[in-house]
Amino acid sequence: METIVLLSVGILIVALVIAYFTLNNQEVSLRKAAEAQLKAIESVHDTMWKIIKEKANVSEKYRQTFESIYPDIIAGRYKDTQDMLWIQEDNPDFDVSLYADLMQSIEVQRMHFSEAQKHMVDIVREHETLINSIPHKWFISNRTPIEYVVISSGKTKDVMTSRVDDEILNI
Repeated sequence: METIVLLSVGILIVALVIAYFTLNNQEVSLRKAAEAQLKAIESVHDTMWKIIKEKANVSEKYRQTFESIYPDIIAGRYKDTQDMLWIQEDNPDFDVSLYADLMQSIEVQRMHFSEAQKHMVDIVREHETLINSIPHKWFISNRTPIEYVVISSGKTKDVMTSRVDDEILNI
């Protein structure tokens, strides 16, 4: 009988030690994942702004170049208009595809940034669940929450505070 009790106590102690190490390792893993995700968010944000800024700069340079050469092209065409009335016009077109590409890049990069933040919020949620649920919280030595504040616009912060979003965009 004593051996059964000792064996049961030994198995219980081993199970508790395994639970302690397993849950603490899981907590450390989530904390490290949050640290890595924070760096990923920074990288995604940096990439997003560089792509948008560079594409916007290309589009702006194209617009400026077009504006500077177009008046000269038109002025040269219409110097001697009496003799040239039979010629059909074929003026250069302003290519708006750069702006369409810029708009698409803005949307795609913003979505990447949003997804990176959603992943961080999910890590924080998983960590909070781990450190606050019973019996896990009895075994975890570091129950300090992972701090993360979602990056968003002032407009969004105001809506979240007031709980009202009744502004309609006029485009």
